[in-house]
Amino acid sequence: MGLITWIILGALAGWATATITKSNTGATWDIVLGVTGALVGGFMMTLFGQSGIVGFNVYSIIVAIMGAVIVVYVGRMLRSA
Repeated sequence: MGLITWIILGALAGWATATITKSNTGATWDIVLGVTGALVGGFMMTLFGQSGIVGFNVYSIIVAIMGAVIVVYVGRMLRSA
């Protein structure tokens, strides 16, 4: 995937994650969160023997959202510790 596609995927996944987790971080952080979530989600899926981010499709967005939710959860756990 190209850089623009990663940014769009990150924006969609970050926005969805911010909505799910009720965090208000802004558009830039939503993109960063979404791209980070895509990397984490892709890594987690490969650990389970599934494919990670495979292009710009619904499966990849769901994987990115799952990864971003994990990132938010771990971040909140670290801040509260």
